[in-house]
Amino acid sequence: MLNSHQFFASILRWRVRHISERQFIYIVSLLVGILSGLAAVLLKNTVHYTHYFLSDGFHLDQGNYLYFAAPLAGILLTVVFVRYWVRDNISHGVSRILYSISRNNSCLRPHNTYTSIIASTLTIAFGGSVGAEAPIVLTGSSIGSNIARMFRLNYKTVTLMVGCGAAGAIAGIFKAPIAGLVFTIEVLMLDLTVATIIPLLISAVTASVVSYFLLGSSVIFTFNIHEHFTLLRIPWYIVLGIVCGLFSLYFTRVSMFIEQWAKRFTNWPMKAIGGGIMLGIMIFFFPSLFGEGYEALQLLMKGHGEDIVNQTVFRGVASNEWFFLGVLLMILLMKVVAMAVTNAAGGIGGVFAPTLFMGGVCGFFTARLLNVTIGLDLPEANFALVGMAGMMAGVMHAPLTAIFLIAEITGGYQLLTPLMITSTIGYLTIHYYEPYSIYTKRLAERGELITHHKDKAILQRMKVSDLLETNFSTVTINMKLGDFVQVVARSERNIFPVIDADNTYLGVVFMNDVRHILFDHSQYDKLTVGELMFMPDVSVSPDDSMEDVALVFQKTAHYNLPVIKNGKYVGFVSRANVFSKYRRLLKDSSDD
Repeated sequence: MLNSHQFFASILRWRVRHISERQFIYIVSLLVGILSGLAAVLLKNTVHYTHYFLSDGFHLDQGNYLYFAAPLAGILLTVVFVRYWVRDNISHGVSRILYSISRNNSCLRPHNTYTSIIASTLTIAFGGSVGAEAPIVLTGSSIGSNIARMFRLNYKTVTLMVGCGAAGAIAGIFKAPIAGLVFTIEVLMLDLTVATIIPLLISAVTASVVSYFLLGSSVIFTFNIHEHFTLLRIPWYIVLGIVCGLFSLYFTRVSMFIEQWAKRFTNWPMKAIGGGIMLGIMIFFFPSLFGEGYEALQLLMKGHGEDIVNQTVFRGVASNEWFFLGVLLMILLMKVVAMAVTNAAGGIGGVFAPTLFMGGVCGFFTARLLNVTIGLDLPEANFALVGMAGMMAGVMHAPLTAIFLIAEITGGYQLLTPLMITSTIGYLTIHYYEPYSIYTKRLAERGELITHHKDKAILQRMKVSDLLETNFSTVTINMKLGDFVQVVARSERNIFPVIDADNTYLGVVFMNDVRHILFDHSQYDKLTVGELMFMPDVSVSPDDSMEDVALVFQKTAHYNLPVIKNGKYVGFVSRANVFSKYRRLLKDSSDD
């Protein structure tokens, strides 16, 4: 009777005999697409129906006090769930994916396949001012990682399945397969080759079809273009790109500052309660900050921007253009604060939705400001849509993802040219001040961002302990030359580390340095190893990164480096062995 492990092993052997590696990758990518699409549908439904259950019977514009209490309850539930059930950090989903690719051989823990869905539902449905996209991307990537590892696939394929899961998650939650594909290539930095593009397409299209089948053909935003793009408005779309780039910089800096400031508070109940109260106050004054904010964006798409202001405690000022613009600017500035407070307090969510929200409000605000001050007649709904792309391009440093995502989810391909203009300008504007995206900045500051650098990525996968060579014959400092010759006769190497009785590393003897006296019998009882050895000018530790070891090899002429830990001899690491391992890993990660 076969047990489960033997049964699974027999399946793997059957697969190797009957299904080629390329065909099996396509099958797995299809499976990842189905599961990530189902996960996206599940998350969207849980957030929607939980929010509906909480809000049934009262409305945002009534100033109901439940909108003050709900975010606090959601954050507390999320913190308790993460702290006592998950017991792992699941915030900042996309950054965690990048970290897993960089530092953990693309391995994501099995619980990531469901914990982010639960935690983000508790946060967002109760009013947390974050998005569901990053949690579902982490969920999809975890599905891909765990399925690939379950089938014993290699590192390159596991990384590809992580990308397939991310592509499927984006495609499923937005019904935007092209955006899912581009996001994986542009943000996760997977290589664009035939070997990667087909599995990514399969996962993205499959997840999108699953989402269409279960949720229908409706998109997040219904958008009807009433005024088409004209060349005369190009300068104003350039202006919008600059404004989006500057607000993107504000978004990144404020988000980082608030979350860094919140780390000083170690009392998690007080931090959760304090953050929840702050968020509740902001939502009470500006109800459009509640949850993802897609309802407010829908109003902008329909040209009803005044309704957003009328939801606030400042209702009635919309008739005055300057008061209206002032309230709109406060909402724009407060969204990132609400998002950062939500995450800092312990909520789980991403920056996708807040970025889209700020971009839409930024585009509408810019168009209305130009119309009022200069007397232009810019289409405010069009600018709101294009502003979403400009803001996303700046915050995420992903202009292509922004262009295709906004075009797909709104059906706004007729505005493709202004989408491209504003996204490009927005990206160039923020890149002048901030070289890293909000996803990569945290990792870059800790020196853990290597997904965007193939050389570092390969070196990170190498460890000194795996390359350690220990077949060197050791000698003692008082050993006579005659005894040393006997050791040389038995040795396979031409380097002899010198140690004492406690294995303390004292120096080294090189064969080439003593070859001329090895056969001088008159010196056998006179010379000692201590007179023949010398201390090398460099050494490495087993705990050193391979990037540091490679740098030592680069700066010196040594072909072998002694490995020393706490003064004790461990072994040697050779330039040839490092290069050989590097070549193998490079081939494994790049071969089509």
